[in-house]
Amino acid sequence: MDFTVIAHAVEVDHGIKRLSMRFIKKYAAPDRARLSSELCEQITAALAERGLITLPRRLPTSEDKFVFVIEKNSSIGQAVSISSSVAQLEKMGVNPFPALGPDNYPAMGDYIP
Repeated sequence: MDFTVIAHAVEVDHGIKRLSMRFIKKYAAPDRARLSSELCEQITAALAERGLITLPRRLPTSEDKFVFVIEKNSSIGQAVSISSSVAQLEKMGVNPFPALGPDNYPAMGDYIP
């Protein structure tokens, strides 16, 4: 998996880039016929090694879907990381910031599992 092109695209766009899963698959596994859940997990891990995170956090297996690839150390990447932590705490029922919960931000669950 070579994500150099994706990493440069994210960098050029100031830390965030919207990409299709078809484009990501082209660089992750061009020889594969389709995306699988396992391949999407491998892609997520490989992107994380390069300091990149995705929204949604769990990549879709459909090549027609679009995702955001975000530089983790950018300001938006840090905001996404904090949001992910709050979402995890909410799922566990121990969110210390109830104002940041799904009642006020219902779309949060669509992107952050």
